[in-house]
Amino acid sequence: MLKNSISLQAFAFLIVSSLLSCTVSKNHFANREIGICTNFSNSEMMKTMGYSYVEESTGRFLAPTKSEAEFDSILQEAKQAALPIKACNSFIPGNLKSVGPEAVHVNILNYMETAFRRAKKAGVEIIVFGSGGSRSIPEGFSREEARKQFIDLCSKMAPIAKKYDVTVVLEPLNSNECNFINSVAEGGEIVQDVNHPNFRLLADIYHMKVDGEGPGNIVRYGKLIKHVHIAEKQDRAVPGTYNEDFSPYFDALKKINYKGRISIEARWKVLKTEAPVAIEVIKQQLNK
Repeated sequence: MLKNSISLQAFAFLIVSSLLSCTVSKNHFANREIGICTNFSNSEMMKTMGYSYVEESTGRFLAPTKSEAEFDSILQEAKQAALPIKACNSFIPGNLKSVGPEAVHVNILNYMETAFRRAKKAGVEIIVFGSGGSRSIPEGFSREEARKQFIDLCSKMAPIAKKYDVTVVLEPLNSNECNFINSVAEGGEIVQDVNHPNFRLLADIYHMKVDGEGPGNIVRYGKLIKHVHIAEKQDRAVPGTYNEDFSPYFDALKKINYKGRISIEARWKVLKTEAPVAIEVIKQQLNK
């Protein structure tokens, strides 16, 4: 009788522990840092709404084509902002070609070294490599050759990123925006080939939805994913606009125990009214 009682107590303890563990895990995930891709001048308003950071534009904030004095002036202003700038997107200008007969890797490496050096100075940890204009494959150019060119560029880029404590995350773009690296799967294979800890993968739920890529590839390439973007599929709208369901993608992120940030990269109409709705929608769906 005593033995059975102890067994029942032990079983009950395991059940309660498991439930508590799930609750803690869920709450831990729900506490992801959520930011917005926007000008840092909006950070005070964002902070009052519960956002944790800003994702800025590389060209606008790190200003690799501008003088050091001009960048320092921007940085001093940013240091007074209410939120930190933890990531930058819009990495390489479209006129600096990553692939094709007009590829200019030397120019790109010089440009990005300035960007990385300034990123470290500013406390930016993540640089998003979308840059569809730079990496689109010209008509008639070999896709295989373009892939080799791109991997060669990123293999040279990654050690320089490490030098400045920056991680470059490769962003797959939907096929309407770019004809190269259109899925988390395709991006994941390239990240694996580059094989460097400072060159990782981004999962953009908007781009995945547009091209019909399911959440399974988040699980499949989860160990490579370092950053996440989100917007609704329809009109690239702000979460909450059309009440789209992101929970299958969030469930995949939970399965890989994703610990990174989530940035809203959407077409804002009125930031002041849409931003508080967006963060609540994301938090609610994360808690499902």
